[in-house]
Amino acid sequence: MIVGAGQFLNRTDEGAGPLSPVELMHEATRRASGDAGAGGSSLIDRLQVLAVVPIISWRYRDPGRILASRLGCDGVRTWYPSMGGNTPQMMLNRICTMVAAGELEVALLTGAEAWNTRTSAKRAGSRPEWEDEDPSAAPDWGGDDTFSLGHPAEHARGIVAPVQAYPLFETALMHDAVASGAAGSFEEHIARTGEVWAGFSRVAAGNPNAWNRTPMSAAEITTATPQNRYVGWPYTKRMVSNPDVDMSSALIVTSAAAARAAGVPKDRWVFPWSGTDGTDLVMSNRESFTRSPSIGIAGRRSLELAGVTLDDVEHLDVYSCFPSAVQLFCREFDLDPLSRPLSVYGGLTFGGGPWNNPVGHALATMTETLRGSERALGFVTANGGNVDKHAFGVLGTEPPPDGFRYERPQEEIEAAAVPKAVLTDHEGPVAVEAWTVMHDRTNQPERFLGSCLTPAGERVWVAGDDPELMRTAMTDDIAGTAAVAGPGGTIELDTAP
Repeated sequence: MIVGAGQFLNRTDEGAGPLSPVELMHEATRRASGDAGAGGSSLIDRLQVLAVVPIISWRYRDPGRILASRLGCDGVRTWYPSMGGNTPQMMLNRICTMVAAGELEVALLTGAEAWNTRTSAKRAGSRPEWEDEDPSAAPDWGGDDTFSLGHPAEHARGIVAPVQAYPLFETALMHDAVASGAAGSFEEHIARTGEVWAGFSRVAAGNPNAWNRTPMSAAEITTATPQNRYVGWPYTKRMVSNPDVDMSSALIVTSAAAARAAGVPKDRWVFPWSGTDGTDLVMSNRESFTRSPSIGIAGRRSLELAGVTLDDVEHLDVYSCFPSAVQLFCREFDLDPLSRPLSVYGGLTFGGGPWNNPVGHALATMTETLRGSERALGFVTANGGNVDKHAFGVLGTEPPPDGFRYERPQEEIEAAAVPKAVLTDHEGPVAVEAWTVMHDRTNQPERFLGSCLTPAGERVWVAGDDPELMRTAMTDDIAGTAAVAGPGGTIELDTAP
């Protein structure tokens, strides 16, 4: 069960003094301990596992060991896995599996980012004086996978960051929505997406632990302005995750016996019911930009393990780094994204997008939300990479009927996936599949990026900076448009009438 939840916002943007990620986690842990009541400190003293979500704003080898020393529990085992927004839920799944098997009694799951402080220091030409580690430092468990973001064929065209990848899924989803009649036009699709994001902003406005609590309208979110420039068309800054935050979260997870022994009041108890993990193919090899076998299979399996359906879940938190991630979830679950609130903490744009740890805040907020409900359930989704690493969890106010249950249905996910062949240096006829136009900081189109298919169905990555190409890409639905891929990944659209 989760017995303590803590969150901390260090408002350096409002004059607070800078803190390192370890210091931020220390404060969130102190708050989680207080949240558990008088027994919280004894649980911290009994920690067996200290799991830290991967940190971007400072290079650590084993930050859990530094935090453990500050907490006075040096004998604890530390976890520090590879990058991914899925890691908070993934590690919670692992902790709960070990507790259910009798292998673990007390664990701390924590994460923090001080990106706002780090970037401010960089702009000022300085560097924070934060914790140094021995070069030999290493966690006791570093995860079961390695960090990988993309395919060499994508990298060859300069597609290396999520802000370049997720808009590609978006344009494919936009085209599909119009073609299916779900939207009358690209503009209508974007307006609908803006309404979903406006819903996130309303949730954040009521969350004291959200970074941006200013409610915004759909038009304010989707309309490009000097203050809200396009990053990767059709996404503006207010449609994507906001990592410019200094925030931390912590959860204390225990067995029932440990909670009772520590005297944690029962009104603090929240029960994980089930969890799943799964991985999709990397973007280049995916059959489609409009489906996710891992979300569909692993997401539904988490609900099945809990013995419930999505309709039984009162509280939902869908990972919202970019609109395409939310749309993929809603498609796999046949859910109208405007039919119900999709977040309890406000999403990654408004609640805050501290790199790999947004779900740490979603879990902490879900814990607080469930405590205020009677016999309620919550469902949390987590996403890493370019919509390829996924984790899910069901939580409840009552003990699960069959105890905590976990699966990783990877074989089923792989059986449902149809790998797409990728060509690195194709020259010749292609048809456009998905695309985006990257913008510079003055809101000017800078580079076209696209995925195309050969007549045989292989995927080819293209790029270009021709002004007419970029203008056409932002005004017309070019999905399926015939084109010619040239040397070095150039592209020329067939604009003949």
